[in-house]
Amino acid sequence: MKLRQPTDFLILEALEDKGRNVATNLAAHTGKSRKNINTRLPVLEDYGLVRKIGPAERSGLYEITSTGKAALVYRDQYDEADDFESLIEGPTAAADQEGEAQASFARGEDDTEDTE
Repeated sequence: MKLRQPTDFLILEALEDKGRNVATNLAAHTGKSRKNINTRLPVLEDYGLVRKIGPAERSGLYEITSTGKAALVYRDQYDEADDFESLIEGPTAAADQEGEAQASFARGEDDTEDTE
């Protein structure tokens, strides 16, 4: 995850403070150009930090996700973190993956090959 500072965090802040919004309004709230906002929103969506919510497919209405809110909480650690994405996803993401592996084992599903 490669975020642009301060733009991406300003977008997330505006969405958290003002609620769902479109690029034109986000540009006004952040002081960044609409073109810059329009470029960054799809990237933030790919990272799972914002979600495009419609109502029409091309409306450009976005809202912040829980992962985006976590990114704001850990914003001051962005430059120091080796893996900011793992930091904001927290231990629950790793635990979910580990829990699924344990559940697969309990069900008798073994992804290792039997070489006998």
